[in-house]
Amino acid sequence: MSNNAHPPRLKRSESFLGVHFDFHAGKDCTEVGKRTTREMIEHIIDAVQPDYLQCDCKGHPGISSYPTKVGNPAPGFVGDPLRVWREVTAERGVSLFMHYSGVWDNEAVAQHPEWARVDAEGQPDKRITSVFGPYEDELLIPQLKELALEYGVDGAWVDGECWATEPDWSEKALAAFRQETGIQEVPRKPEDPHYAEFVAFCREGFRRYLQHYLTEVHQAAPNFQIASNWAYTSFMPEPVTTDVDYISGDYTAQNSVNSARLEARCIAHQGKPWDLMAWSFGAKWGEGGWSTKSVPQLQQEAAIVLSLGGGFQAYFTQKRDGSISRWQMDLMREVAKFCRDRQEFCHRGEPVPQIALVYAGKAFYHQTPRVFAPWHGELDPMRGVLQSLLEAQLPVEILMEHHLTGHMADYPLIVVPEWEYLEPGFREELLAYVRDGGHLLVIGPKAAAMFAEQLQVRFTGELQEDKVHYLEHNGWLAAMKTPFQAVELGAEARPFGKLYGENDNIGPYDVAASIANYGQGQIAATYLNLGERYLHAGNAVARDFLSDLVRALFPNPIVTVSGSHQVDVAVSRVNDKLTVHLVNTSGPHANPEVYVYDDIPAVGPLEVTVRVDEEPRFVTLQPSGRKVAYIYEDGAVKVILPRLEIYDILVID
Repeated sequence: MSNNAHPPRLKRSESFLGVHFDFHAGKDCTEVGKRTTREMIEHIIDAVQPDYLQCDCKGHPGISSYPTKVGNPAPGFVGDPLRVWREVTAERGVSLFMHYSGVWDNEAVAQHPEWARVDAEGQPDKRITSVFGPYEDELLIPQLKELALEYGVDGAWVDGECWATEPDWSEKALAAFRQETGIQEVPRKPEDPHYAEFVAFCREGFRRYLQHYLTEVHQAAPNFQIASNWAYTSFMPEPVTTDVDYISGDYTAQNSVNSARLEARCIAHQGKPWDLMAWSFGAKWGEGGWSTKSVPQLQQEAAIVLSLGGGFQAYFTQKRDGSISRWQMDLMREVAKFCRDRQEFCHRGEPVPQIALVYAGKAFYHQTPRVFAPWHGELDPMRGVLQSLLEAQLPVEILMEHHLTGHMADYPLIVVPEWEYLEPGFREELLAYVRDGGHLLVIGPKAAAMFAEQLQVRFTGELQEDKVHYLEHNGWLAAMKTPFQAVELGAEARPFGKLYGENDNIGPYDVAASIANYGQGQIAATYLNLGERYLHAGNAVARDFLSDLVRALFPNPIVTVSGSHQVDVAVSRVNDKLTVHLVNTSGPHANPEVYVYDDIPAVGPLEVTVRVDEEPRFVTLQPSGRKVAYIYEDGAVKVILPRLEIYDILVID
């Protein structure tokens, strides 16, 4: 079959569904390709009907699982397995992407210690290459060109990138740092002067490294599509300033629903095609052995991503010879059908602005000791606030500073979740937004202190870090061991909620939150942290307190759902139709002792109220296509859904 006769393949920007395979080949791999047959790949395609496949070509060990002429191939091959992958996928009109480990390459630094990043003690790293060194010109770029030009693959999903990048004290890095900053005494630890400047310099080094290889490969192969895994996501919260073709990442193997809730929202506004990858198996790191997840478990994980407009892929491991476990494609067949049934009602959906949860990327960079990747709990407050709001059935988006700048007026409510620093210009724009009629909620005493004047409060006493207070709301109390600081309210500041010193609602108390008018809008704050505490010690009182505070500022969200707290709500427009996405988040997905579960209890009946400008022609429940009975009154459609299994979509036509 000639190349001209091959059916067209979708670009990543057009794609919705994929399957990822990798096995991080090592020196133990002596028969790669032995069982990589045309029939094996045809079986994958027949079962899943994917838009694209991703398969291994070089993992973190740095050993290539195809007979590369420019890299470090595995010790033994039976034929050329990558040729087989490419031939079959091309014949079937399926795009082929490579799993390629970038910054992380054990073999490269073993053979070339001068390519390694250097730690603060002056020792070459055993795993991580220097983004200031020759690695990308000597190995990465030649190998990506080989994949593009010699094998004709469609692109690469480059792993081990921003999240693997570490501060680099190599001679070349230090010389460039001194020259660019004028700082001669190079910091070695976070408490040293100018450490923040040094880490910022290392971040810029990664950006330059990324743009350099993107430019070089795109010049040689303009249609070769590249993502740098986790670039421009929660790991790297900044505008897209390089020529990546798409954004992607693999959310956590465990607690995957909560991981997907955060990560999808962090990517959705970045202006690039995007997808997220679920691991098809679960276990604890270092324990040994992985158990394949169930069909409903992966469907629930996929539903979170789909409901927010993204594409979905699932990750299955290859065996040490590069072959797959065929039985797992029966699992993926059912997951793929679940996704395809909903594709036309969710893919590339445009969110309807409701609640904007601020991801202050500048604050994250001020706070983290790493170059990228929030692996020290930096995002726990935002995660907790997000989960609390979602579990109150509120439609929430996450927006970074550059998403909100110039667009704040689009959002009826903006929430700042416990960030201790905001860029002065961004803070001023937030205040202008409120003066012009917006509504701002600031969570936590340190964040609130930045707005004390507008809140009309005076902070008193010391910040109490570890003392237990009891939050009272609607007659119930909950223990809150979280930072708190007392305030005195000005004449026009209105109290909201009470904090007692013991588990009883009599006697003296402190104000938990307050609301004040500011210009034409309103500003509110809580004087205790809520996010980190909810993440690690969630309780219904704290959830309902925050929910009611939100509704005091924003009483009429476009969608209201009652009947269960285990439903995520997202609202978007797809093909000019208003769509309400309902995802059942019940089940033990956040329990670290449960690796695989196959029972997601249905929820319902649910009462769904959707505010619309005029009475719709009809309302359908997708993907079943069933017309839904509704009541239209007071500018709202009211629907009763008897039962929600995993993920349904109301389409208002």
